[in-house]
Amino acid sequence: MLRTRFAPAPTGYLHLGHVVNAIYVWGVARAAGGRVILRIEDHDRQRSRPEYESAIREDLDWLGFLADEDGGRQSERGAIYEEALAGLRAKGLVYACECSRAQMSEVTSGLAADAGSGFSRIYAGTCRSKSLPERVGLGVRVPLAPSVERFDDLCHGPQEQRPFEQCGDLLARDRDGNWTYQFAATVDDLEQGVDLVIRGADMLASTGRQIQLAAMLGRDVPPASLHHPLIFRPDGGKLSKSNGDTGVRELRAAGWSAGRVLAAAAQAVGLGAGHAELAPADLAALVGPRLEAHGQPRSTAWRS
Repeated sequence: MLRTRFAPAPTGYLHLGHVVNAIYVWGVARAAGGRVILRIEDHDRQRSRPEYESAIREDLDWLGFLADEDGGRQSERGAIYEEALAGLRAKGLVYACECSRAQMSEVTSGLAADAGSGFSRIYAGTCRSKSLPERVGLGVRVPLAPSVERFDDLCHGPQEQRPFEQCGDLLARDRDGNWTYQFAATVDDLEQGVDLVIRGADMLASTGRQIQLAAMLGRDVPPASLHHPLIFRPDGGKLSKSNGDTGVRELRAAGWSAGRVLAAAAQAVGLGAGHAELAPADLAALVGPRLEAHGQPRSTAWRS
């Protein structure tokens, strides 16, 4: 049975971009007879707020998105991440890093950093051979071997990524003691049995590095992936919580119904044309054809 997740970060309120993600997550899960895990990704302790989590849960209930399982909060899963890191350490696959973001920016200032290239801030391996002792105030990295990760995305088709060239050695825990998104999400997906990762197209470049990390953690078969279209602002930028874009709470306050919000989000990415309102029960029919187009049945069969 398919297992996927909706995993918001409580660093702001839900906007229409999150609703698009929920449409795909619940729509695909229901089309395939699967289950949805709600996981709160509050690994960024400095920016996460309890009031945002409460608002996210309230808005999801109002929209009609009911999870099948509670995946908990990342802030409460530190022991699980420590255990995963210890397993890598026992294999000699962990090292301490004293580099700051500013130092990394200086080293990589001439490298491409656009989302389309897959290159983010690339770590040059400065501390890999320093043998620094792990201590408070230092980051922890996982060395990535040069490799080619090949996978089929359910929206974008065959993909080929080279994680070491795109990001360098992976940061597992930062200098402030926060577990990173890349590490925590990969561990969570493994531990919670997630076999389909559904997220926005801006995260496509993260897939190869998470596949490689998952294999290092002992995962035999990586999760499948579906990176759906994004909603863009008129200036070409994607919607952002930090910009306060198109908040669900503001639309509710303006008198919008849940069905109207769902229809607006769906139509913004080319789904549900002609519908003034949509209900969660309609979503499987909207996204189901996307599964069938890539050879996945709309049934309870999933990697059976």
